[in-house]
Amino acid sequence: MFHHHHCNHSHPDEKKHIFGSVKVGDRGQIVIPKEARELFDIKPGDTLIVLGDEDRGIAIVKADAFKKIALSILQMFEKPPEEPPEEPREE
Repeated sequence: MFHHHHCNHSHPDEKKHIFGSVKVGDRGQIVIPKEARELFDIKPGDTLIVLGDEDRGIAIVKADAFKKIALSILQMFEKPPEEPPEEPREE
């Protein structure tokens, strides 16, 4: 008997996709599946940013999407920093 474990997510996350497997070539190249290229509008000559998490793996982000994230991070620096709370001085 097989027991089907139903996840608590009644709606699967429609923004997450599995595009299938790709083989790594001799020089480390991988082919991005056609469906992924179409969905993310990746064209020949586009620049992709490769990010990594040692526990979770590698993420590939389109440079223009990454630029938006980078710009929002930079905007944080434009705000005046919050005053740090006064440290009680050790006598």
